[in-house]
Amino acid sequence: MRACRWPIGLYLTKAWAEDDVRRRKAGVPEEITFKTKPEIALEQIRWACEVGLPGNMALLDAGYGHDSKLREGITELGKRYVAGIQPQTLVWTPGTRPGRAAPKRGRRDAANAISVKEVAFGLRANTWRTIRWREGTNEWLSSRFAHVRVSVASSHERGEKPAKEWLLIEWPEGDDEPTKYWLSTLPKNISFRDLVDAAKLRWRIERDYQELKQEVGLGHFEGRGWRGFHHHATLCIAAYGFLISERETIPPSGPRSAALLPPLAVPHGYRPRGASLAA
Repeated sequence: MRACRWPIGLYLTKAWAEDDVRRRKAGVPEEITFKTKPEIALEQIRWACEVGLPGNMALLDAGYGHDSKLREGITELGKRYVAGIQPQTLVWTPGTRPGRAAPKRGRRDAANAISVKEVAFGLRANTWRTIRWREGTNEWLSSRFAHVRVSVASSHERGEKPAKEWLLIEWPEGDDEPTKYWLSTLPKNISFRDLVDAAKLRWRIERDYQELKQEVGLGHFEGRGWRGFHHHATLCIAAYGFLISERETIPPSGPRSAALLPPLAVPHGYRPRGASLAA
């Protein structure tokens, strides 16, 4: 066992050296260190707050929302969130709290907590409600939802009184189990429909990203350099921001007409091309 440590150590040392070479070739600044996606996201949200950008709610998919440190960081900045989470996320339901009973295996810091999936299966039938949230291409988009107040059982909240927040669950009619889960710090008195609307607003972010990549050219960059990519991305985002600003002037998004020229009057006796002569 002792002898096999050396090859592993040499391999890691070589991998780190090769990574350093790649970073220098790509022009990555030395002060830039590795950060996870949630860490980068929190850093960007913090910067947005510092420069005074508008907005009080962060929308996170499950890839980011599962990170409790990111959610806590958003709360510390005085912002609210609607965050997608994984089915195995542990929570305390109303009427339960961290207990002294022997915790289940793998739940040392969350005695008496259950997964959000277990919460969904334990809800009464009259808790679920079909809600429409947006008009789609062919018809209104709707699904079946339930919401309940919970406290998140996180190791980072140990020693503190757990705060309550919304658990929103989507379970389409006919499916064997729920398809999506969200945690939200939106106000306690928010309506059920408004909570669903907020959770479903992420489609706009997905649409923005799709248009950035396909229509404006963000996905067309084929270089490998740090500076080149950031120049390309900056120009794409600036162009997209301009297009969004112009789109706001087109009804029904804006109050005024997008027409820049006055409508032309039809001359007296005008006959469209191809029209038959009057008898």
